Amino acid sequence: MIDYIAAGAETKFFDEVCRHFEKAAQFTNFSPGLLRQIRQCNSVYRFSFPVKGENDVEVIDAWRVEHSHHQSPTKGGIRYSDMVNEDEVMALAALMTYKCAIVNVPFGGAKGGIKINPGNYTPQQLEKITRRYTVELVKKNFIGPSIDVPAPDYGSGEREMSWIADTYATMNPGQLDAMACVTGKPLALQGIAGRREATGRGVAIAVRECVSIREDMQKIGLMPGITGKTVIVQGLGNVGYYSAKFLAEFGAVIVGLCEQEGAIYNRNGLDVEAVLRHRKETGSILGYPGSKEDFKDSAEGLEQPCDILVPAALENQLTINNVFNIQAKIIAEGANGPTTPDAEAMFYERGGIIIPDIYANAGGVTVSYFEWLKNLSHVTFGRMSRRFEENSSLNLVNTVEGITGVSLTPYQRAAIIKGASELELVNSALEDTMVDAFHDIRRIYLQNESIDTLRTAAFVKAINQIGVSYLNMGIFP
Repeated sequence: MIDYIAAGAETKFFDEVCRHFEKAAQFTNFSPGLLRQIRQCNSVYRFSFPVKGENDVEVIDAWRVEHSHHQSPTKGGIRYSDMVNEDEVMALAALMTYKCAIVNVPFGGAKGGIKINPGNYTPQQLEKITRRYTVELVKKNFIGPSIDVPAPDYGSGEREMSWIADTYATMNPGQLDAMACVTGKPLALQGIAGRREATGRGVAIAVRECVSIREDMQKIGLMPGITGKTVIVQGLGNVGYYSAKFLAEFGAVIVGLCEQEGAIYNRNGLDVEAVLRHRKETGSILGYPGSKEDFKDSAEGLEQPCDILVPAALENQLTINNVFNIQAKIIAEGANGPTTPDAEAMFYERGGIIIPDIYANAGGVTVSYFEWLKNLSHVTFGRMSRRFEENSSLNLVNTVEGITGVSLTPYQRAAIIKGASELELVNSALEDTMVDAFHDIRRIYLQNESIDTLRTAAFVKAINQIGVSYLNMGIFP
């Protein structure tokens, strides 16, 4: 084993991921050489490029890391942040590898980063930066439908993905599958229904599955079922907003919301949509009329009473310095790496449960996989079968009505004969993926008493999946 972190040394994000890996690797049967191959980053591309501003030329630092080539293409988002660095991109790429393996998506892990604060640039400047970043990836063969497929991440979205797709298609004229070079695109540019909300929906499904297990909930002093569970969500970006939205739809009560400017809390519940409208109007969630308590320190909002805490912002939000103040019984990691390894150990010692990021937020890459398949097949999901299914159901209804003499209401007929839309098929497949993956992880967790966390169990599942892929290549004995 490698001693990654010396006593008193600053913990790096990639080191933390490696600690989780090493902890899980001891429960697998692969050779040290194969484990080293799985753990390390295969390709790290660091580059800089100039962008002409109004008065001067700015040099932008950027990265693209391909962690694992056990499957092709590699897959991972592009982060736009002035805090991004090589260590962070490497860690996020590694997490993508394990995340894809856990939900049985046939991609290797990758990640990208552009070191800018997007709020400091106009849309025109961001477009120039994004297109130049894409050109650099094309020049080094770090992007393509069968090579490496980026996606949105913190600070980027559908707009940036459309610029990437257009730039790639321009530089590869006549390539039939060019739009499959990136996912998270707008629907009008061959995106897929349900992608925008996929990560948050996946988090909500993960939480719902976790709290449905009666014996697990009894151990931590909660009643089974999502109905009435109180939730605090950190972050009102794409992941946090949709996590809160779908958890509320499932029956949970959102009692706290935390953002950069502070936090609000009401044990009777908050209207997430109303909070967003208030923030859009005032620039802050603070002062929302439905809040009973406001906290200027956002971190203080994490420490309020609740059943479930969903950190959906950035990494290292829960550490040994604040984990003892967390009152939640369950932490569902919407963000990547929000809980440090030491904080996780302490939280479990207190009898809590952590739904790990490499499973909980895998909904995004799952639906990105569906978008990639759609782009390669050039057919919208449901287009080939929807009308046939509706006509078959209609014939069955007419036959049953003729035999029984009982007529259905127009509403009942419409509900029965309706064929599935692309959105319904995507959501169904996402739910199936998240449900199956959770029970796979829990099964591994229960089978070995030495596996003490769901995260370790999730890593065991990932390592086994990746290891078998490498063995099937015939490279390792």
